[in-house]
Amino acid sequence: MRIGVLTSGGDCPGLNAVIRGAVLKGTKIYNQEFVGIRDGWRGVVEGLTMPLDRHSVRGLSKQGGTVLGTSRTNPFEGPHGGPKNVQATLDRLGIDALIAIGGEGTLAAAKRLTDEGLKIVGVPKTIDNDLDATDYSFGFDTAVEIATEAIDRLRTTGESHKRCMVVEVMGRHVGWIALHAGMAAGAHAILIPERPQSVEQICDWAKSVADRGRAPVIVVSEGFTLDTMESAHSEKGLDAFNRPRLGGIGDVLAPIIEERTGIESRSTVLGHLQRGGVPSAYDRVLSTRLGMAAIDSVMNGEWGTMVALRGTDLVNVPFADALGGLKKVPAARYDEAAILFG
Repeated sequence: MRIGVLTSGGDCPGLNAVIRGAVLKGTKIYNQEFVGIRDGWRGVVEGLTMPLDRHSVRGLSKQGGTVLGTSRTNPFEGPHGGPKNVQATLDRLGIDALIAIGGEGTLAAAKRLTDEGLKIVGVPKTIDNDLDATDYSFGFDTAVEIATEAIDRLRTTGESHKRCMVVEVMGRHVGWIALHAGMAAGAHAILIPERPQSVEQICDWAKSVADRGRAPVIVVSEGFTLDTMESAHSEKGLDAFNRPRLGGIGDVLAPIIEERTGIESRSTVLGHLQRGGVPSAYDRVLSTRLGMAAIDSVMNGEWGTMVALRGTDLVNVPFADALGGLKKVPAARYDEAAILFG
């Protein structure tokens, strides 16, 4: 069997470790041949490949980014898109099955293609940790570590100037990164999409901190909305899957806080810093295990499924279960953190 491997959507620490795990187990245990699909679904549509063997994955587990490249291409669009064209391209390349490593958009496309008869196994990738049916996705732990370190650094400059530091992190429509990084760094308020807040409440938290002689640190997820907003702040248009590109809510909040409280406020958007650099030890291990589990799924013919983490075990779940809904922060988890606010 000749197996294609692709990474699609946003890049993420741990992608290379997944590739390495799949190729090493696939060649050593199953004696299978692999081919790298370049630039995500674009490579599937346009037939872009590169060699992928034991030698080419040497030392990849600690390397950030993806050696295969990635894109946000929709495989159903364009003159060469659609299941029939994609299958024809795979046949021409001699590829019998695909391992698709990606997040919500990637796996949604993979589900549509498997519904049309293509042989695909998925691996969940998202720093947002928003995919249902898996306890954690690789990349999340690294993103939290990066955000935590950044918040720690911003706290020192905030304390020096008695400023309120508003730190915007990624997360789209869920607040897992904000919750974990905020708790780890001792933030005085954490603002997440699952729990809209009023300007008054946010300012009360900031004033409470300032009244104690401290500099407020507020962590906000990019998808957070004030209770007066109908949708998340977005001024960057739509991506290839027609989802809004979020970001900038921190820049909205900082001047409001300064105006209402008199506390000098600054906003920092961490953005793609959270995606970059080497993966954490936890993500290296999880990614490697997921890659090895993915090749097991291919050999077992478990098409249309995603390997997932349940507790400490790896299981297979249908794409439909993974895409049934976003994994949001439970109310109890946020209430637990809110005890520490102000």
